Amino acid sequence: MHGLGNDFVIIDCRENDYEFSNNQIKLLGDRNLGIGFDQFVLMYKSDKDDVQTNLKFWNSDGSISSTCGNATRCVADIIMLETGLDTISISTSAEIIKCKKLKNGQISTNLGIPRIKWREIPLSVKCDTSKLPIEGNPIATSFGNPHCTFFVEDLNKFSISEIGKETEINSLFPQKTNVQIAEVIDDSTIKVKVWERGSGITMASGSSACAVAFSAKRLNLTKDEVQIILDGGLVNVKCQEDGVWISGNIEYVFSGKISSFLFDKSE
Repeated sequence: MHGLGNDFVIIDCRENDYEFSNNQIKLLGDRNLGIGFDQFVLMYKSDKDDVQTNLKFWNSDGSISSTCGNATRCVADIIMLETGLDTISISTSAEIIKCKKLKNGQISTNLGIPRIKWREIPLSVKCDTSKLPIEGNPIATSFGNPHCTFFVEDLNKFSISEIGKETEINSLFPQKTNVQIAEVIDDSTIKVKVWERGSGITMASGSSACAVAFSAKRLNLTKDEVQIILDGGLVNVKCQEDGVWISGNIEYVFSGKISSFLFDKSE
């Protein structure tokens, strides 16, 4: 499945408790030798009656990710089609995420209340998270995974590849970071380029879109509700007291089985 080109391999582990090694995940994430994805997602049974499924995430390089907004929206649609419910809850290692189906058919998810304290993001040193001691003075936010957002006047003058690659591994971020370059078009529209830690350039990212929208509001650049223009398309982000909600389209691409012979060669 994918959300605006941010693509995922989603495996249903609710009946069979599958486990995958880092080498197997990296092989599956290879777009030439495996399937290819930005994130690898496993759906597990939840031990809570009011939570429909528990998710675990990995990036294409095999590293663990604690959350993924677009993938959560994709899984929410799977659960809603199964159950007929329009409102569900999904748990991750970071939090319980509320999801609802809108009248237009889009899935909206609440990624929670963002964290802005330096220890929560986390950063390696104490500093003002709204103005980091990095060239360009970006702003830091966490939605269970760290984000670093550069606001610029002209997005076309900057390379997300260069800035993303360098900033992801900056020593200020002990767990590395997702990176966004954002241009505020008006008080309700932002154009964004995204670099995901462990995956690189991606066409879209739910948590990145939420980080940009919240950061813009925090800096008094935009309203509570904004449209985020990503390479893969548009998402709507609304900053509310109960958290940051993101909505947009998701797509099914294919379903199938992974050959065991592939894994036999991966170990």
